[in-house]
Amino acid sequence: MAYTPGGGAPVAGAAPISSQYCVCKVELSVSGQNLLDRDVTSKSDPFCVLFTENNGRWMEYDRTETAINNLNPAFSKKFVLDYHFEEVQKLKFALFDQDKSSMQLDEHDFLGQFSCSLGTVSRTPPGADSLESQQALGGHSQIVSSKKITRPLLLMNDKPAGKGLITIAAQELSDNRVITLSLAGRKLDKKDLFGKSDPFLEFYKPGDDGKWMLVHRTEVIKYTLDPVWKPFTVPLVSLCDGDMDKPIQVMCYDYDNDGGHDFIGEFQTSVSQMCQAHDGVPLELECINPKKQRKKKSYKNSGIIILRSCKIHRDYSFLDYILGGCQLMFTVGIDFTASNGNPLDPSSLHYINPMGTNEYLSAIWAVGQIIQDYDSDKMFPALGFGAQLPPDWKVSHEFAINFNPTNPFCSGVDGIAQAYSACLPHIRFYGPTNFSPIVNHVARFAAQATQQQTATQYFILLIITDGVISDMEETRHAVVQASKLPMSIIIVGVGNADFAAMEFLDGDSRRLRSYTGEEAARDIVQFVPFREFRNAAKETLAKAVLAELPQQVVQYFKHKNLPPTNLEPA
Repeated sequence: MAYTPGGGAPVAGAAPISSQYCVCKVELSVSGQNLLDRDVTSKSDPFCVLFTENNGRWMEYDRTETAINNLNPAFSKKFVLDYHFEEVQKLKFALFDQDKSSMQLDEHDFLGQFSCSLGTVSRTPPGADSLESQQALGGHSQIVSSKKITRPLLLMNDKPAGKGLITIAAQELSDNRVITLSLAGRKLDKKDLFGKSDPFLEFYKPGDDGKWMLVHRTEVIKYTLDPVWKPFTVPLVSLCDGDMDKPIQVMCYDYDNDGGHDFIGEFQTSVSQMCQAHDGVPLELECINPKKQRKKKSYKNSGIIILRSCKIHRDYSFLDYILGGCQLMFTVGIDFTASNGNPLDPSSLHYINPMGTNEYLSAIWAVGQIIQDYDSDKMFPALGFGAQLPPDWKVSHEFAINFNPTNPFCSGVDGIAQAYSACLPHIRFYGPTNFSPIVNHVARFAAQATQQQTATQYFILLIITDGVISDMEETRHAVVQASKLPMSIIIVGVGNADFAAMEFLDGDSRRLRSYTGEEAARDIVQFVPFREFRNAAKETLAKAVLAELPQQVVQYFKHKNLPPTNLEPA
C-alpha cells in the first residue's frame, strides 16, 4: 500500500499540546538521620522507597540504593518526578532495612515513613528550615523547589519511629543540560591489609545551608589501585546548580563491607575546569589526604584521579520533540475474530448499544482523542484483522475497515468510529487472532521513516483485542524487530478473557525475547485491560494507556542521537 500510517509529510509545527505534558521536572534528594537499628550484630542497611498515589492506591515509583550498616544514610540515587501544577501529587517515602535480596518489601524490616505532597502552592515560610518550626506547620507538608524539609519518621500506627528523621531536598530541573563524566584512578593509596583498595568516588556540591550535599556516588571497583569507573550522566543543575564555576568536592574512599569506608583522598574542581578534558586530552587531578599532607613533608598525593572526558549536552524531553515538529503517526488495529460474538447480539463485544458505544469504541476514543492533537492532518489508517471479507470471503489479518486499501485513512477519531460502525454489517467474524501481520505492517512504514535520520515521525499502533494471541511466536519476533524502530504498540484488552500473554509482551518486568533468542532493544508495548476501567472516567483509561509513551519516544530518539528537528542544539 502506497501510503504512510498517520497521514502525509511531516510539517514544521505541531498541533496543540495537551496540558498533561506541560510539566517541569523536580529532583528529590533523600537522607535519613537516627534511623531505627533493626540488626542485632550490626546497624541497619536502609533503603528508601518512594510511592505515588494513583486512583487512591499507593504505587511504588522508585527506590534508592541500599546504604550498608548506616543509621544516617545520604542516598546517592535521586527521585525525578514530573511536576503537574494543576494536580495535588501525594507522595510517601518509606524506609526499610534490607535483610534479603528480595524485591518484595514485606521481606525487609520497616524503619518508618513520611507522607507529603509535591507542590509550590504554599511555599516554605522564611525561617521555617529548622525541624521545630517545620513541625509546627502541621503534617500536610509540601516539598518546594530548591527547598529542604526535615520531618520525623512514623510507624504504621502513626507513632514516632524512635528518633528517626527524614530530610528531603527538592530542586527544579529547569536547565535541561546534562553532563557525562568518564573517570579513572592511578596509583591510589593501598588501604586493605591483605589486598589492594576497593575505590569509589563521591561528588558533592555546596548546599544552601553551607554544608556539602551528596550529588553522585560511583560504583565500587574491587581490588585495584588503578580503577576505571563507568561513565555516568547527571543533570548539570544537580551537579553545580548550572553554575560552571561553583566548587565541586570529590571524595575518594576504599569500600568496606561494614560501612566504615576508609578515606583515601579528596580534591576540589569545577565544571569549567573539568571541561578541559576533551578530544582525547585527559585532565589529571591530585587526590590529597590532608592528614597525611600535614604529617609528612615528603607527601605528594594519595594518587591521581584522571578525568578522561567531560561532555555537556541537552537532555531533550518529550515536549521538546513535539515542539520540534515530531508527528505522532497513529494507526488502529481492530480484532474482528469470532470470539467477540455476533455484533447483532447484545452480549457481543462489538454490539453497539443504544448509547452508541461499546468497549472497542471507548478504547478508540480514549486513546485517539489524546493522540490526534499530535498529528497535523489528523488522518489515521484504521485496520482490521481476523475477519472474512467480501466478495470471496477470504480471511484477512490486515484490511482497511473503510474497504479502501489504497487510502485507508479516516478523518480524526470521529472518522475511525464511523468507519468501524459502517464495516460491521459487511464482514464475517472469523479467526485466528494473529497480531504479527498488523505489527509488521506499521513497522514497514516506521522503517521507511528512519531513512530521514530526523526526529520527525514516531509511529503508534493501537491494537484492540478480546483474546489470546494465536501467533505468539511470530508476534514476539515482530515486536522485537519493531523495538529498533520509532514505534510503540498499545494493546487494550476488552472482555473478560485471560490476558496473560499480553502481559508477557509488555516487558515491564523483563525484556522480551524473540524465538531466535534476540532481545528487544527496548520495551515498546503497553498493555491495559479495559475491564479495570469500565466504571472509571475515560481520562483515567487514557492516562493508563499513554503512561509510557512519552518516555518511549524520548528513549528512541536519544538512542539514535537525534535532537528535536526545529530546536537549536546545546
